[in-house]
Amino acid sequence: MRILVVDDESDLQSLFEQRFRREIKNHEVDLEFAFSGEEALQYINSHGQEAVLILSDINMPGMSGLELLKNIKENHSRAVPVVMMVTAYGDEKNHEQARLLGADDFLTKPLDFEALKHKLKKYLP
Repeated sequence: MRILVVDDESDLQSLFEQRFRREIKNHEVDLEFAFSGEEALQYINSHGQEAVLILSDINMPGMSGLELLKNIKENHSRAVPVVMMVTAYGDEKNHEQARLLGADDFLTKPLDFEALKHKLKKYLP
């Protein structure tokens, strides 16, 4: 399963790679990273539907995760990837807006990687 992680905090890449080390080694998960909404759209547009799941932070400078979600749901409707949004604890307004825009699931920061892995199991072949 190819997962596109979208977050403006670049240090998350090493954290994800560390937490998914076994899954990466076993070829269960392939992680790609984009550090802005704009970079995520470039990846999606150039790689088609390679990403099965997109995990996006909501609060990012430039294009927010909500704008990215809206763009994905409106412009990639043939084979829309699963989109999980990452919200800050107590961020109910953005959580509700993401739900209305079609987010498939939600996680809260700080990320609980065991909860994320549990959620991913329903999308793994």
